[in-house]
Amino acid sequence: MVAAIFFFVAVVALLCCLSWLLLTAARSLWWEPKQYTEAFKRQGIHGCPYKLFLGNLREFLVMQDQAKSKPMEFFSHDIVNRVMPFFHECVHKYGKISFHWFGKTPQVILMDPEMVKEVLLNKFGHFHKPPQPNALKILAMGLLGLDGEEWVQRRRLVHSAFHMEKLKGMLPSFSFSCQELIQRWEKSIGPQGSCKLNVSEEFQKLTADVISRTAFGSSYEEGKYMFQLQNEADDLLLQSFRTLFIPGFRFLPTKKNLRRRELNKKIISTLNSIIDKREKEMMLGIAKNDDLLGLLLESNKNHDQHGGKGMTRDEVIEECRLFYFAGQETTSVLLTWTMILLSMHPSWQARARDEVLQVCGKSTPSFDGLIHLKTVTMILYEALRLYPPAVFIARYTYKSIQVGSLTLPPGVRLVLPILQIHHDQQVWGDDADEFKPERFSSGVSNASTHQLAFFPFGSGPRICLGQSFALIEARMALAMILQHFSFELSPSYIHAPHTVVTLQPQYGAPIIFHRV
Repeated sequence: MVAAIFFFVAVVALLCCLSWLLLTAARSLWWEPKQYTEAFKRQGIHGCPYKLFLGNLREFLVMQDQAKSKPMEFFSHDIVNRVMPFFHECVHKYGKISFHWFGKTPQVILMDPEMVKEVLLNKFGHFHKPPQPNALKILAMGLLGLDGEEWVQRRRLVHSAFHMEKLKGMLPSFSFSCQELIQRWEKSIGPQGSCKLNVSEEFQKLTADVISRTAFGSSYEEGKYMFQLQNEADDLLLQSFRTLFIPGFRFLPTKKNLRRRELNKKIISTLNSIIDKREKEMMLGIAKNDDLLGLLLESNKNHDQHGGKGMTRDEVIEECRLFYFAGQETTSVLLTWTMILLSMHPSWQARARDEVLQVCGKSTPSFDGLIHLKTVTMILYEALRLYPPAVFIARYTYKSIQVGSLTLPPGVRLVLPILQIHHDQQVWGDDADEFKPERFSSGVSNASTHQLAFFPFGSGPRICLGQSFALIEARMALAMILQHFSFELSPSYIHAPHTVVTLQPQYGAPIIFHRV
């Protein structure tokens, strides 16, 4: 009798648990998406039908694969449909404010610059960075992964390292790395007077070298070794993008997962060794704190002394790794696309070279000289407009919020499509897909019909801290290249922009160089 009662209670308990699980699953996978859809449609927002579990992820991946399977037929800058085919299709079908599904999370595309301004500036603090899969957090480390007061405190500590006066002090590192690049290319050209180089690979080496010098200074060699490890770790992560959303996959003892863990341990060990060495030098008063690591440790120390909360050792390591990943990627792809554009448009290459020679002559450009390179700056801005390193920014509503005339419920992922807005003819005119640097001749704010139509580095309080660093480095590199070489696209160049994390040429960027 007792056993029968126990069995009955166990069965009832099991049924209750199963019912609760089924109800929870039904609410999460069916009821909540249905509520979101109805809330959007009541406000005139239309979008893709919801599909269980994956949402529209399958269509997204299929369209991405189809777009990457064939290059563009002509050297056109009308690249949105190839780079962002799914978003392009959504906007075409459902309008500039539309929605689709990333799993069971609704994603709302906002192509209205005024709404973008609200999200990034006017209502900053009302939106968070979207939750990331754990395996992706290596790409969203440091400041990029923080919100709220924690973000405010960290940014205050890191910001001092990117003050303009500090950047001036880093200029010799920029020029030294660029001189090594020029000398390497001169050797490649040799007596024949020309050579072919894949500038995509060359600029990755250049920017890694610049970051190593400006981040670690006297520990340059150790920093360079650490970045080689970081490169391999990032490559392994990017190769596994399609498995990131399989729960628990990163914990499986696959060859790539084991190698990634090994690399991570080596990176942290190397950075700890560099930091230990620097802290000892600081205690002895012999440290030169003119690099990123020194500036971070000094800022941290000053903050502690004034009763504030400084960064932990792990947090300093996070910021160093972020500086490398974001700093290298952003500047290398900016320089790559700029060289491709100037190869396609030789008249602008000639104008830029004339300006550099007039302002700087054949000497290494000074800081004041770089600031006065107006044509070079216009060209870099136009390259950032047509080929921005990041093709969109995402934000997340953690509470109900008003954006323009819309009321967005909590749990919505907002997509601010940088690339699509940068190519929007209603904002930039009928020539939006053409290379016309002169549109920036009167400054960024007068280049389009809206002040926030151009935001390659983001905008508002969360604007990229490394923006000035990247632009000064790019000006220096481009000016020195123009002083020494003319260049043209190789016949083997295939125009195929694509994106994994940043926007890159899918088949590299082979360019033929001639000695000037």
